[in-house]
Order: sequence, then C-alpha cells, then structure tokens
Amino acid sequence: MDSVPPLESLHALRPAQQPDYEDRSLVDKVLSQLRALPPLVFAGECDALKAKLADAAEGRAFVLQGGDCAETFDSVTAASIRGRLRVLLSMAVVLTYAAQVPVVKIGRMAGQFAKPRSSDTETRGDVTLPAYRGDAVNSYEFTAEARRHDPVRLLRVYNASAATLNLVRAFTKGGFADLRSMHSWNADFVRTAHVAARYEQLTAEIERALAFMVACGVDDDSLRTVDFYASHEALLLDYEHAMTRIDSRTGTPYNVGGHLLWIGDRTRQLDGAHVELMRALRNPLGLKVGPSARPDEIVAVVEALDPDYEPGRLTLISRMGCDKVHEALPPIVEAVERTGRKVCWVCDPMHGNTFSTSTGFKTRSFAAVTDEVNGFFDVHAALGTWPGGIHVELTGDDVTECVGGVAELTEEDLVHRYETVCDPRLNRTQSLELAFMVADRLSMMEHPVADYSDIDF
Repeated sequence: MDSVPPLESLHALRPAQQPDYEDRSLVDKVLSQLRALPPLVFAGECDALKAKLADAAEGRAFVLQGGDCAETFDSVTAASIRGRLRVLLSMAVVLTYAAQVPVVKIGRMAGQFAKPRSSDTETRGDVTLPAYRGDAVNSYEFTAEARRHDPVRLLRVYNASAATLNLVRAFTKGGFADLRSMHSWNADFVRTAHVAARYEQLTAEIERALAFMVACGVDDDSLRTVDFYASHEALLLDYEHAMTRIDSRTGTPYNVGGHLLWIGDRTRQLDGAHVELMRALRNPLGLKVGPSARPDEIVAVVEALDPDYEPGRLTLISRMGCDKVHEALPPIVEAVERTGRKVCWVCDPMHGNTFSTSTGFKTRSFAAVTDEVNGFFDVHAALGTWPGGIHVELTGDDVTECVGGVAELTEEDLVHRYETVCDPRLNRTQSLELAFMVADRLSMMEHPVADYSDIDF
C-alpha cells in the first residue's frame, strides 16, 4: 500500500486516544504549517535502520531502545538529552561486547510527547478535569486551562524534536560517544555501586579489548561516532499524518518525524485508524503486544503491516508482565514465526510491571523488570528464536521512581526525586545494572547466524 489515506478517512474510523480539540479550523491551520516544515529525519536514514533491524531479526544484531516515558518541553535541555544519551551509549558498550554483535541504538525521544491514558479524566478532591495526555496535547498542571487540548502544541512538538535531534547528532558525531569514554562511565558504576564482584571481570575484559584496538591502530571514527535513531509511539494521527511526505527517490510515503514508529497495545486494532495509516508508510514499524493479545489477531495485524515479508519492516515489542511472559509470549512467537516473517522480537519489561504504592506513587520493581527480561530470554531460548532487544523507559538522572536495584530503593525513597509526569523510569544506576544483567544472558546465547563478516560494527 503506497498511498496515504486521507486524514478525514482516518477520523471516520473513530480512532482511540485522540485529543478532543474545540476548534477544528485551528487544527487545520496548525497541520498546514506542519506540512510545510522540513523533515526531521530522512528516508535514507529510515532505510538504514530497517537494514539493521533485519540483522537483529536474524540474530546478527541486538536492539537497545530507551528513553523517557513521555518527553516534556521542559526536558529539552542539553543536560537532560546528554544524560539520557550517555546512559544508552554506556549500556550499548556492555551489550555489544557481551553479544559480540552490533547494538542498534534507538532513542525513545525526539517525538515521544504524547501518552495514551486509561481514563479520559482525572479527579482530585471534588474537581474533575481532562487527563494529562502529554505535552503534545495539554499541560500537567491541574487547572482547566492547562488541561485544555491545544493543537498549537503540535508545533512545539516539532520544534522540540528538531532541537533534540540536532543535539543528538552533534553528540554522536562529535566525540561524545567515544567508546572509551562510555566504558569509563561503566567502570565508575561498577566501582561505586558495590557490584564489583559481579561485573568487574566484564569491565576488565572490555577495557583490554579497547586497549588492544587502539594498539592495533583502530583509533578513528569507529571508536568515536555511532549511528543513533529516534523513535516514538505514533499516537496522534493529526501530527503523524502531517509529518508524512512522499520520498523523492522512490515516490513512496515516509513519516519524517521519526525513524521508527510504533503502534501501542491500545491502538493496534486491525480495522483501526492507526494500523491503516502505518501500513502505508515505508518506515520500519513497531507493534506493542500485551498479555491480552491473541496469536491470531497479532498475526492478522502483522500480515497487514508487512504484506511483502520485508526484512526489518516489523519489530514486535512484548510487554507481558513478569508473571505472564512465560505463558503469554510463546504462542504469539510461534504463530508469527509460522507466517514465515522474520520479525525483530524486543522486550518491554516496564509497562506490564507497574503498581501503585499505599502512598499513591506509581512505581515499578527493578526485580520485576529483570524477571520479565529473563522470562523473555527463556522463551526465545526454548523456541530457538533470537531475543532481538530490549525497550526501556529510563533517564540519565538519579531519580527515585522505581524501587530496588543496587541502591536498594524502597517505597519510602520515592518521595525524594520522583520527577516523571507519567510512568516511572529506571534511573542511571538501575539502567546500567540492567545492561550488565542482559549482558550475562547474551553471553550465553547461540546466534542463529554465525557469519558476521559483512556487518559494519
């Protein structure tokens, strides 16, 4: 399907989780402005990511996708972006060495400004207002004016995404991403987080490998720069439609607001507007799969999104919960594999493991997160399929939003630095600890494909 469905036909499908704008003429004006703006990413970059995801689907690469639950306009600062990027790149160093395959680095950023909500409203005391749906729609402040759905915010999404991508490109190509610098951060983590006995051997091995590469004369861009891609949930159809352009090389449509877009577990209906729009795009696509999903319905959506069996086209992101992954994931993997498509299987261990404390904090247990990752690896080991990656909500800051980890955060600690406006994120040390844990599992995996001679590390 190479034609983009008209926006009116998408609205006629009554899509879920959309803003309720008061002035449609203002929406149309904003969308017209968005359509005239330059692309944020380029079709060739999307194709390059698709090729890397095809390698991950075949066991020739591993995907690390992470970032904020929901970006805010206030978080578009050099310090915040640098912190998230540093965590991801540091994690990637550990995973690359352990897996002995390239790690595909994808940020959950530069577009992740909207979130689906379980309820349309929020009540505090005697006051009920529209729910906060992310800065792309309204403000977090609990006032009637702040919670009004404002289409002009879509222009701020574009500008904030552009600023983020500009800074990320500068960091990843300007020396900030140097492998030796990122590994040094991991070494500091191991020394200061009281986990030296568990991880010091791996950090020492990486250090020797890097020293060997430098001694052999490998001291160029292969150590100093990385390819980094942007992704977000394609939730707001008005925005995603406006950011869809026809590629001049191929005459086919690409969304130029992000390299990879995913469809959420709440909006993956086969006859829904999100699937209808996404199937027309040539970007690599993600599909969230929760514990309520039936194998037959996931197969139907997979067939709709990837009718041509295109390598790298689809990434299936499972979010089952640690108590359901062993039971719910295998039949879905088996059903999709039977179609003959080689999708990239990625684990989101965050969304299925959320709970509220007695004091009202929404949180996640680090132990539950690692349990789901281990369950994900167990399932793929049993089926003989490749666990292609992890998808994590994280931050580079020392927040206290998820309990557990090497710092042994408790529910009482959440009050100190609980900064998220949506879902709780792993902090810096929890993210690095997760990377080392995943590295343990990867080091024991057998790769479906043994020849890596044509892969660009």
